[in-house]
Amino acid sequence: MGPHPAVAAIRLAVRRVLHDVLTHHCTQDRHQPPLVLVACSGGADSMALASALAFEAPKLGVRAGGVTIDHGLQEGSDLRAAEVALRLRALRLDPVEVVPVTVGREGGPEAAARDARYAALDATAERYGASAVLLGHTRDDQAETVLLGLARGSGTRSLSGMAATSGRGGRYRRPFLDVDRQTARKACLIQALPVWDDPHNSDPAYTRSRLRHEGLPALEKALGKGVVEALARTAQLSRDDADALDAWAADAEGTVLDETGTLDVAALFALPPAVRRRVLRRAVISAGSPAGSLFARHIEEVDRLITAWRGQGAINLPGRVGVRRQGGRLVIRQG
Repeated sequence: MGPHPAVAAIRLAVRRVLHDVLTHHCTQDRHQPPLVLVACSGGADSMALASALAFEAPKLGVRAGGVTIDHGLQEGSDLRAAEVALRLRALRLDPVEVVPVTVGREGGPEAAARDARYAALDATAERYGASAVLLGHTRDDQAETVLLGLARGSGTRSLSGMAATSGRGGRYRRPFLDVDRQTARKACLIQALPVWDDPHNSDPAYTRSRLRHEGLPALEKALGKGVVEALARTAQLSRDDADALDAWAADAEGTVLDETGTLDVAALFALPPAVRRRVLRRAVISAGSPAGSLFARHIEEVDRLITAWRGQGAINLPGRVGVRRQGGRLVIRQG
């Protein structure tokens, strides 16, 4: 008799990722197999992921470890993180580490916590030489991300949601993007895995929490079941389109950018709008504007310096980046 369907689903998802890690790291020293870390908060999604990694990794000859981030945003968060680490060690993951972080304020509490978390995960992966870090984002998380992007009006790339593989060298892997949240929770229940429900996930002060508990249920009530699946399909279709446009923009950048770092307005004007805006976004990010703080309205204002020039002054962007039109050139500078 095989495992429960929920357990089988999460294990299969992780097995596929581990096979891919092995394929892309086949030139490593065979005496030192690749290390894969799971980022675990103690919630159902990441505990299900940790258990599946602990089960599948030994069978494939992959070393498996875990890391939990203590954001320090709640009283007793250090004790909670230590408890999660104990659970990971009970799954026989090794190494296991608790990493405390200081969460800033830039971009709002959710963005600041995310930035601190990824910086800590990057540093931990580098320190251990990990080939991959597994993240427990589910299909439901993907649907929420698409809706948030739609609400911000941030364009095709935002609608493409989270990539299955991202980060430097494809470090971050999201095995559960085709797995719904309920399956992950059921897998924990079947395996008697203790889980912790972060109160922030149900706090209406957070945008994603309101969307999860109010927005999506309202959409499903109005449109029927299947909204989450449809939004996840939209993410994949949008990602394919965005990847093609990004590649076009990368090629076009060389035709509009000179050696001084300024952009040719006439050459930019000749580009299709979707490609031109991508070139502009790449340029302002290169100048020092944080990608997470740039919205469609920022790029639209810069675009008007090309398409609706009326002698406007400089456009001020996040990261103290300024863009001004000087003759037939766009000058982008920080400070």
